[in-house]
Amino acid sequence: DAGGDASLVEGVTSSDATAAYRTLGNAQKTLQAGFTTVRNLGDGTGATLALRDFVASGAILGPRIVDAGRSLSTTSGHMDGTLSLAEDLHAAINQENLCDGVESCRHAIRMQIRRGVDVIKIATTGGVNSRIGAGLGRQIFDDEVKALVDTAHLYKKKVAVHAHGEDGVNAALAAGADSIEHGTMISDETIRLFKKAGAYYVPTLSTVNGYLERLKANPNAYPPDVLAKVKWRIGVTGKSLEKAFPAGVKIAFGTDAGVSKHGRNADEFELMVQHGMTPAAAIVAATVNAADLLGVSQEVGTLEPGKAADIIAVAGDPLRDVTPLKSVRFVM
Repeated sequence: DAGGDASLVEGVTSSDATAAYRTLGNAQKTLQAGFTTVRNLGDGTGATLALRDFVASGAILGPRIVDAGRSLSTTSGHMDGTLSLAEDLHAAINQENLCDGVESCRHAIRMQIRRGVDVIKIATTGGVNSRIGAGLGRQIFDDEVKALVDTAHLYKKKVAVHAHGEDGVNAALAAGADSIEHGTMISDETIRLFKKAGAYYVPTLSTVNGYLERLKANPNAYPPDVLAKVKWRIGVTGKSLEKAFPAGVKIAFGTDAGVSKHGRNADEFELMVQHGMTPAAAIVAATVNAADLLGVSQEVGTLEPGKAADIIAVAGDPLRDVTPLKSVRFVM
């Protein structure tokens, strides 16, 4: 849940064991919030992969986990863990998730396949939290994106793509990506590509809640380059959803928890409705659609004979007002 400078400090002072216990705590918060299946799109320690297996075995209580292992980008891209660190520290940072050129990108995918991941996460643009003044536009070439997507699909793994700028969103969709995370800037051409590819849009609107809360507590929580992007993200949040939903783009629910706070996943419902979705459509995005995107529709997503009987109880009618989903009374 740390962000800004606090996140950087946490990243270089926490052991893998600390990360594992933090992972377990966040998983339990998420389950108690009513989310019984989750997709985790980035963990360099392997803690979430291990937790996935312990939960599946019944040894630990937690949500089912569909895990991406390490998120991939080009060198100096959004997933480059050396950004802003002194150069003499770079050798200590695992960089197997960085790739440059077709062969390198194919190799990066295969490294994650070897770890036993369920899904692949890549970045085609800069990120709000990237500690580099390179903006939020595209940061990868067509042949590199195609190599990443094609190699993942060769191994029957879906590809989730971090992308903010329209150029990076469109490049990912043209290459056959299965979902776009954030998709902060889109156009009519983007909508056409979404529908042609049959890809899902995951808006992750509630990231802004995390930003606003941290800035309220500490106006200097983010370094200047990052703060400028945070303010931009706050100002444009929801505009792409307002275009995509009425145009018939498939929407799946996702929060980017860790930027927003763990256990506060249901805040996303409120923002989805504020930006044009009906309560029923937002709930479908978090159940039927999300299960389809994660490839787990045979087990969850709807209540019917033969599937897991995952249910929640809330005090209110979320088809009229989604806010009761933020206070789940019972989880099975």
